[in-house]
Amino acid sequence: MTRAVDHFADRLRAAPQSRLQRGAAAEALALARQLARWTQNIEEPAAEPREMPDAGMFAAADQILVAAHDLALLLESEDQVTEAVELVEEARKKAGV
Repeated sequence: MTRAVDHFADRLRAAPQSRLQRGAAAEALALARQLARWTQNIEEPAAEPREMPDAGMFAAADQILVAAHDLALLLESEDQVTEAVELVEEARKKAGV
């Protein structure tokens, strides 16, 4: 999973600002929030959901890296890893990078 996220983050960092503004950064933030929620549900299932803040379009790559690497430490099955990779690849395609 981390390989797929690293690739996505690299593509985001190389993308022109116009592509980030047209939705690539928003798609990355949505993925980061989804991965962070998944991590929180594993670590603290009864806790009030927290949302990853929007740190701006130039931070989107770092946000998906942090969220994905945190989640990768907690995934317990090959099925979970496959699901996470599919989420990353879907977001990358939607982002157009």
